[in-house]
Amino acid sequence: MEQLSAQARWERFTERPLLGLAVAFAVAYAVPIVDASAGRSLTAVCTGVEWVVWGAFALDYLVRLALAPHRKTFVRRHWPDLCAVVLPVLQPLRLLRLVSTLLLVGRRARMAPQIRLTTYVVGAVIGLLMFGSLAVLSVERESPHGNIRTLGDAVWWSFTTMTTVGYGDHAPTTGLGRMIAVGLMLSGIALLGVVTANIAAWFISRFEKDDVEERRQTEAIAALAEEVRLLRAEVARLTEAEPRRDAEGCAVGNSSPAPGNEPRAS
Repeated sequence: MEQLSAQARWERFTERPLLGLAVAFAVAYAVPIVDASAGRSLTAVCTGVEWVVWGAFALDYLVRLALAPHRKTFVRRHWPDLCAVVLPVLQPLRLLRLVSTLLLVGRRARMAPQIRLTTYVVGAVIGLLMFGSLAVLSVERESPHGNIRTLGDAVWWSFTTMTTVGYGDHAPTTGLGRMIAVGLMLSGIALLGVVTANIAAWFISRFEKDDVEERRQTEAIAALAEEVRLLRAEVARLTEAEPRRDAEGCAVGNSSPAPGNEPRAS
């Protein structure tokens, strides 16, 4: 049995705790937005939870970097993780912490071998709908010309935007809100492409499996037909040879002198 490296053991050990921290981040991010009347103390607690979660992911990245056998290769292959860790430090905006946490959770989820593509896609759709709604509500609710005022309006807008339907009854009016809309549109198109490709690959694999089975049966039938043909030829050859032997035997057994040609006694 192959022994796991220290980095792989660390990733397996921290997978569930980091997922729990991501859920805590989602709750802390959503509470001040959904509850517009939240006090300053509650908002400060939620902000502290967000930074703690970001710090946990940053620590996880540093530990994985330290355990990596080739650190330059690790940084080159996991550059999105590094950007997700550094961005909130350069500009500590709540939206950047949201993007960085989603990015880090997605990277760790893809590393987990037991998470299947369908589960990942469904989780990504739900996560994007939820966080997209909360993000656009947080930046559009106070806009003087905005029409996304409630969580229901935000969820409806996120759903129509991700599916690229775009009814137009709700639309962001701020620059940041439009940036969120662009991200949701691109994400929706990408996820739709993944789902479509997955379904097409499933159909192709089924057709290929059926074709292989059909070819195998066709080859078996052809081999059986060839054996039958050879057997028929052999039976025909034996049938033609058997009467000849009987005729020759009869001729030999009944060979007697013709009448009038019997030998005379001396």
